[in-house]
Amino acid sequence: MPLPKIPTKPATILLAKDYPQAEPGQTPVRAAAKAENDPVEDLISGPAVASKTARARKSKAALLAEAPAREQTPVAAPATLPDPARTDITNKKDGKEEKLRAKLRETDMNESHPAKHKPVEVHVKSSASRKADSTGVTKMFVLDTNVLMHDPTSLFRFEEHDVYLPMMTLEELDNHKKGMSEVARNARQVSRTLDALIANVDDDAIEAGIELAKLGNKDAKGRLFFQTRLNGAALPEGLPSGKADNQILGVVRALEADQSGRAIVLVSKDINMRIKARALGLAAEDYFNDHVLEDTDLLYSGIVQLPDDFWSKHGKGMESWQEIRGGYSSTYYRVTGPLIPTLMVNQFVFMEPKNGEAPLYAQVREINGKTAVLQTLRDYSSNKNNVWGITARNREQNFALNLLMNPEIDFVSLLGQAGTGKTLLALAAGLAQVLETKVYNEIIVTRVTVPVGEDIGFLPGTEEEKMSPWMGAFDDNLEVLMKSDNDGGDWGRAATQDLIRSRIKIKSLNFMRGRTFVNKFLIIDEAQNLTPKQMKTLVTRAGPGTKILCLGNIAQIDTPYLTEGSSGLTYVVDRFKSWSHGGHVTLARGERSRLADFASDVL
Repeated sequence: MPLPKIPTKPATILLAKDYPQAEPGQTPVRAAAKAENDPVEDLISGPAVASKTARARKSKAALLAEAPAREQTPVAAPATLPDPARTDITNKKDGKEEKLRAKLRETDMNESHPAKHKPVEVHVKSSASRKADSTGVTKMFVLDTNVLMHDPTSLFRFEEHDVYLPMMTLEELDNHKKGMSEVARNARQVSRTLDALIANVDDDAIEAGIELAKLGNKDAKGRLFFQTRLNGAALPEGLPSGKADNQILGVVRALEADQSGRAIVLVSKDINMRIKARALGLAAEDYFNDHVLEDTDLLYSGIVQLPDDFWSKHGKGMESWQEIRGGYSSTYYRVTGPLIPTLMVNQFVFMEPKNGEAPLYAQVREINGKTAVLQTLRDYSSNKNNVWGITARNREQNFALNLLMNPEIDFVSLLGQAGTGKTLLALAAGLAQVLETKVYNEIIVTRVTVPVGEDIGFLPGTEEEKMSPWMGAFDDNLEVLMKSDNDGGDWGRAATQDLIRSRIKIKSLNFMRGRTFVNKFLIIDEAQNLTPKQMKTLVTRAGPGTKILCLGNIAQIDTPYLTEGSSGLTYVVDRFKSWSHGGHVTLARGERSRLADFASDVL
């Protein structure tokens, strides 16, 4: 059976267990989480979290100990599918063995990605909220000001439950509406939304509650209540009554006294506010409806490992042909089998058999039911295929360069920890396609200006000069790329540097609204610090012939109120994963130096 061409320098770095295992009939991890019978709120409730924690703590050895002795087989072979004869015997039994294997697969799939992330935040509901869910009684959510300023549409995110706005929340919205910051814009948007809701409403109707579906938000089936009278609840001594947070806590306590048979829950992004509420015996929760994923370990990685018997199960009736595109010959395979529906367009698949057969590195180009077209990749780890003097050092970098150098891919997102080569690969691909092949006429670099430490104040100069201190990472990578050309001497290198600098423009995010980029190579660095709204503003700037790259590490978020699950980078990775002109790769290994690798492991 014909197999793909063997790369001259295969980049085998990660172990098989570090990637999701594709098996016939197995639902993808994200779909499996959604396919459970429990609703989303049950996934974050106490019992569900407890069971998930218990499952995570239970080791594979403990799971094997519960199985019969004949089933104590090594678990380190998830890359291969079960033998068909063995599967038939197992299916005839009472199903205990199959349940065990499913449990083991679930444990393997729940393991974290090799890229190091921060501990996943578990959003646990309060006991009052869980009790209301079990009885089917609608709840009343009291919103803190920071929730509205973080997500202006949060009023319509509570489904059939009611929303209550204390007068102090409206007062704080008024105090934050001035200015051009994102918080000020959100405060003004909330004020306009509230004005539209109370338009043409009588005073009695305000007291009884305003339907949130009035403006066309059909998912919001609850009502909006305002604080129309002074509450009489007294806070414990020691809490100053003049502070806004304490007044909101007093409103929550008064509501609990007035509506004793209903769950009153305070929703706030302020951790200290929630701590004080819980200390006073009040129900409080974080606002997590803006999260794309509950668990960032389920984030789409763009890579999947095929089982060793992939050809035997999917090679029947296989078609193969070769095409020459851009001066490079690629082999295409049209395969059919049960594994295909779990794949996605532009997803990278690889198979590295241990029996001496040729490995497979391919990209899914088309999917039609249970039939897919796989295209072999160009080997950028070889010096003859270098990109501006840069070659891929591992398998993931080779996948990333295949996306970056493909003109049919308009949107690329690269995720990875520090030192994995995101910026270097993006700049090398941009320079090669701007100065050599002239696919694009300019490189535009931008990033969000969120300082790690204390702000040093205003910066002098023009827009580009103000942005230059934030672009130190690009300057470091440009030095590496400029040193690759030593044939022209000092004069040649100086001319090359001037040419490169003239084709790279550094722009600020503050002036992006209303712009349209035509035939540009746009690089968005540190994209994890962008909100989904800011990300939408940037990506929609693309005109004809423009390619956008989003680079970032969701473990290094500096923007307040943003988490790994609500970051704009997580948002675009999840939304673009099924688009035929978009691609994503999670880089898993640092390539800076042995010192940096050792420091990342031990520090």
